[in-house]
Amino acid sequence: MSQETQDAPAQPAAMGILPVFVRWLLVISAVLLTAASVNHLFNLGFFMNIRLLEIHYLYVMLLLTLPLVYLVFPCSKSDPYGSTRWWDYFLALLALITCAFFAYYGRSVVNKGWDFAAPLHAVIASFAFWFLLLVAARRTGGWVLFAVILVFSIYPMIASYAPGPIQGFQRTPVETAIFHAMSGESVLGIPMRSFVNLVVGFMIFGVAMQHTGAGPFFIDIAFAALGHVRGGPAKVGVLTSGLTGSMSGSVITNVLTTGSITIPAMKKVGFRPSYAAGIEAAASTGAVLMPPIMGATAFVMATFLMTDYTNIVVAAVLPSLLYFFGLFAQIDAYSARNGLKGVPRADLPKIGRVLREGWYFLAVFGLLIWMLLYLKREAIAPFYATALLIVLNQLLSKSRWGRKELMNFLIATGRLFVELVAILAAVGLIVGGLAVTGMSGTISNDLLYIAGGNTFFLLLLGALTSFILGMGMTVTAAYVILAVSLAPALIAGGLDPIGVHLFILYWSMLSYITPPVALAAFAAAAIAQAKPFAAAFEAMKLGTIIYVLPFFFVLDPAYTLQAGLVDSVLTIARAGVGVLLICAGLQGYLMGVGRIEAGPTGAIARLLLGVAGLAIALPSTAMLAVSIPGAVAAGTALALVAALIVTFARNRRTA
Repeated sequence: MSQETQDAPAQPAAMGILPVFVRWLLVISAVLLTAASVNHLFNLGFFMNIRLLEIHYLYVMLLLTLPLVYLVFPCSKSDPYGSTRWWDYFLALLALITCAFFAYYGRSVVNKGWDFAAPLHAVIASFAFWFLLLVAARRTGGWVLFAVILVFSIYPMIASYAPGPIQGFQRTPVETAIFHAMSGESVLGIPMRSFVNLVVGFMIFGVAMQHTGAGPFFIDIAFAALGHVRGGPAKVGVLTSGLTGSMSGSVITNVLTTGSITIPAMKKVGFRPSYAAGIEAAASTGAVLMPPIMGATAFVMATFLMTDYTNIVVAAVLPSLLYFFGLFAQIDAYSARNGLKGVPRADLPKIGRVLREGWYFLAVFGLLIWMLLYLKREAIAPFYATALLIVLNQLLSKSRWGRKELMNFLIATGRLFVELVAILAAVGLIVGGLAVTGMSGTISNDLLYIAGGNTFFLLLLGALTSFILGMGMTVTAAYVILAVSLAPALIAGGLDPIGVHLFILYWSMLSYITPPVALAAFAAAAIAQAKPFAAAFEAMKLGTIIYVLPFFFVLDPAYTLQAGLVDSVLTIARAGVGVLLICAGLQGYLMGVGRIEAGPTGAIARLLLGVAGLAIALPSTAMLAVSIPGAVAAGTALALVAALIVTFARNRRTA
């Protein structure tokens, strides 16, 4: 469930161009890592005569994945994917030896305190480990991620020379290296622990859903349900992107898979190419934030907050639903304004046939959600769901797996493990650099001081920083930096912890649809044969709600369902009406009134609708010092004035 960056090496979906022995290594890695994870999470006791500590388990996970980074990901963008040179084999062998060394001496690391004072051979291994992780970060995440991790990882050696607010306790190179390699607060810290305790099962489940045909099933069921309504293909695009993107966890992969079907269908019924590309980009970006399977960052978030993953899922439900509701509302308004129809029913799949052929996908999702929300077994739920999915696929599906399909599944799983472990382990260097200098405990106070104690200014600073970091590195890396530095300051300012962490995650995602980067929009534009920046601006307009929502749910716990039942219900109602009015203003069509014509009068009406929507959906917080009933009344009045203006202008034009 990784998220791409603009400078990450572009990898084709097919694994067939990898050398045969590398594909076999990925298969072996996937099988062994899955077996180790099952043994750890289900407490099966495979190693009955050996007492394994958690540190052993973490090093074994690195042993199974890190060496393959140098064989799977090329050294340079100009190198063919899967090509290997002599130094790639050398790095793979060095990683194998280094990880095996730490796995073997894991008990000495714990019992003898090697993370504070280590013998010479452990120091040498620590420097080698540090170097290997930096190389792995560069190959999987690109040069920007490499540069950021490098700066944070060497920061302890220059901390006393840094400017006042970011000055920390200085460490020697040896102290820094052994802390990074063996401390529970660096490479073996929160990012890696979240992977081994939560992420593995969901990654396997996501790959299994893709390889059993869940994507085509969700596309067919969306076309059967919504294809005939006005703007049907666009609404299908939003629905399918939301469903399939939650499985893949990757914005770009989602655009390339669902977009290749939905974008041509949108163009066929009259959507402009740039608008069709914008819809797909906006929907795919929001899909990664959609429960129950969110991106890998959500699992890291649960570990940071020391809470159940289900609490993250529940908190993320309303914001993601409001975002997709806003997309649907804008598409409906655009379709009504431009007289766009749906696809004739005769050309659509029959919903009964689709459900008969793929009902088990819904059953598997039902099992997963039941185990997550009712049984609270988030660590093992995806393993049960995956097992049920594979069994049903083999018994009922026309596309049951043979040897080739099983190999492809294991290769894709292994590659995903390799990529994500490399990124998460390297990101741990960021946490370690701040922890060993004492900055992780003081930087939040420094940020509060810089902001002058103004929480709103700190929120704006956090939004801007998250957005900028999201442009240059993976969302997980950007999130980890801000979760350590910015989140404690916002929480100290009186904001809800889950809302704060979701705020950082949302703003880290926005670079996918916001120029000048807008990777999702550019990928969709290539499919739609549209101008990239035109598609990016359409995606930005369609995703307007996502720029506002984070400020709402970070200020009002009711938006993340952390308040009482009555408050949450009222907030949902207000938010729905507010989003509807904002979308009407953006697209120039007010439900029940009709089209808002161009010109000064229309511009005034659209502005009033936008302001009215914001007023009605305003978060309930003492920080704003605003009466919510008064804001709702003012918003309602503005909406009525806008409706009267539109009606009067149309009647005068008709007369």
